[in-house]
Amino acid sequence: MGLPVRKSKVCPPPTCPLSEVLGLLRGAWAPNVIWQLSGEPRRFGELRHDMPKISARVLSARLRELETRGLVTRRVLDTSPPSAEYSLTSLGRELLPAIDALADVGRKLIEEWEMHQRKVASR
Repeated sequence: MGLPVRKSKVCPPPTCPLSEVLGLLRGAWAPNVIWQLSGEPRRFGELRHDMPKISARVLSARLRELETRGLVTRRVLDTSPPSAEYSLTSLGRELLPAIDALADVGRKLIEEWEMHQRKVASR
């Protein structure tokens, strides 16, 4: 017999700000795409080159989703053949400190894991 489920005593706001921002970043590769666009506008092929492990299909889907969410703008260039350039909106730029903070934690975790592995290997 399991324990009864207790209801939370914290009344959540109508929409949770954390859920909203995480919703903006949902989907594989979304934070990576935002990060790659942080420096300057990039064309599709440049983004594929910057992130060689992402498929063209997934990159295209992420760019469309990020554009729909208002994080990325797409500008069609007057070239032959036609191409498009992607850049961050002001809302997309607001996410950069959060993504940078996550990357910092990731770097620390990698360092700790590598130190742990070295200790295990030296035993």
